[in-house]
Amino acid sequence: MSGEVANFSSGELVRVLSHYDIGIIHKVAPLLGGNKSIPKMVIVSNRGKFLLKRRPEGKESLCRTVFAHAVQIHLAKNHFPVTFLAITCDENSTILRLDNHIYELFSFTAGTRYDGSTEATIETGRQLAVFHQLLSDFTCNNKLLKSSFHDSVITRKHLKAIGSDKTTDSAKQMQDVAESLMALYNSSSIEVNALDFDGWHEQVVHGDWHPGNMLFNDHKLAVVLDFDSVRAAPAMTDLANGMLQFSIVGNRPNPIDWPDYLDQARLMQFLSGYCEVTSLDQNELDSLLYLMIETMIAEAVLPVATTGSFCNLSGLEFLKMIQRKAMWIETNHDKLTTAIKEQDKFKIINRR
Repeated sequence: MSGEVANFSSGELVRVLSHYDIGIIHKVAPLLGGNKSIPKMVIVSNRGKFLLKRRPEGKESLCRTVFAHAVQIHLAKNHFPVTFLAITCDENSTILRLDNHIYELFSFTAGTRYDGSTEATIETGRQLAVFHQLLSDFTCNNKLLKSSFHDSVITRKHLKAIGSDKTTDSAKQMQDVAESLMALYNSSSIEVNALDFDGWHEQVVHGDWHPGNMLFNDHKLAVVLDFDSVRAAPAMTDLANGMLQFSIVGNRPNPIDWPDYLDQARLMQFLSGYCEVTSLDQNELDSLLYLMIETMIAEAVLPVATTGSFCNLSGLEFLKMIQRKAMWIETNHDKLTTAIKEQDKFKIINRR
């Protein structure tokens, strides 16, 4: 095992894997991508294929990991498609703590990536509703895990930080974009608050329901991946984020070339799938487009405020794209709302 093993040393791997009964190991390889602060290793043995993750020790990290595992175990007991969590031999636990680190080992599930089909899009909306139903009464008493992108002080803080530098032309452009995004974010938050957001039931949500976190088998959901973002929040935050993730159009390398519009057909397909399982009241329905604007802005500003970029993309160009898409939703709000309400499949109940 060479230094290419993505922050895992040979001795570390030997020690960690000795705590699991996964048979004879044939191959190990780093898995790149995702959160760079959480190194991952693919393990192939005579008993299958596994994914090993290492997290830093600490109260918050441990709390989040314990909670995420409890959620996955609950879902697995109810036959929801999640990955199997390997159990340590000595402590019979899904969490291994060694040398100021937390380790977790998952089995791999075979499947194909999201193909954009109508069937797969409806399926992802439907399964999100099932996810919410199964976890509607699952308790979360830790304040660390109660948060959302809506009306967020942290998001506003990042927007102010992005717009604080006025020393160069590009910085001035960034300030203009940040101010525009702040106005869009604030107006959307006000609209959602007026729809009684604070009175909505908080429950466990996935927090990152997007195409990269799921695999399919013949357009049916085979497995949901990555529970790192599970938290307690109103279910509509999860639904709005899913609607955005499955309708956003951005398949070109440079965000400056991404179109303003969303894929309206996929947006409606995703929502119709959700509403096959769960009915929405009028306030919940009316909040969704505003929540989509909020989640799009909140998700973009954190990495840009921290690093000046979004992945390997220019921070300025990326935020300009976010600005255009958010403004497109705002401009087309009435048209999109009408299209949503005209869907015969929606079982909208006015609970007010």
